[in-house]
Formats: sequence, structure tokens, C-alpha cells
Amino acid sequence: MSDEDDTKVPLPDLEAGADMPAIDDESPLAPGDADAPDKSAADLEAMFDVPVQVSAVLGRCKIDVGDLLRLGPGTVLELDRKVGEAIDIYVNNRLVARGEVVLVEEKLGVTMTEIIKADRA
Repeated sequence: MSDEDDTKVPLPDLEAGADMPAIDDESPLAPGDADAPDKSAADLEAMFDVPVQVSAVLGRCKIDVGDLLRLGPGTVLELDRKVGEAIDIYVNNRLVARGEVVLVEEKLGVTMTEIIKADRA
């Protein structure tokens, strides 16, 4: 027998599934377990410096190129939203929330009013 054979760990037969524990609501591996250690912002510290693009979309409209070229100061574009309707907040071109426009010290801002849960496929 070689030294390599002494250090190998026997693997379970995955097709039989006999040695594999079932994951159910009582399993310690189940998501949302109350005994799981609490996550904190410190756990994500490596992600803090990753740049993302945030966009707040007030509305959209379709316009012909000829009309676009004629736009000038004071031109009003009619958007597909009404006054007071929620705006869409995108992070890296993915819809993540809806919110409202606010004024903060003479600057426009956005406050999130609804978080959009993404379906992970």
C-alpha cells in the first residue's frame, strides 16, 4: 500500500444516498435556523469596497431620434408615471426597490419604501 492510499478519505456512495443526512426543517443545516450564529455587517467587510451602479428611474418615454435632436432647455418630456407614483431603484441594472423622491439640504434624494425580492432561478 502506498502513502497516498493511507491519506485518502472514503467517500459515501452518492447514488445510494444511504450515508447522506436528509435536510429538513429540523436539520441544523436548514436555512433560518434559530441556533445559527447571527450575521453582522462585519461578515460582509470584504464587500464594502465593491463599486455598484445605483439608478433611480423616475419614468420612461419613447421618442423619435428627430424629436430627441430638437430637445432644448425647458422642454418637457411626458413620462409613463404619474406625480407621486413610486420610482424604481436599480442596482447594477437589477430592480431592487421602489421609493420616493425627497429633498435633503437642497439636493434630491431617494427613500426606499419597498424592497423587491428577486426570484433566484
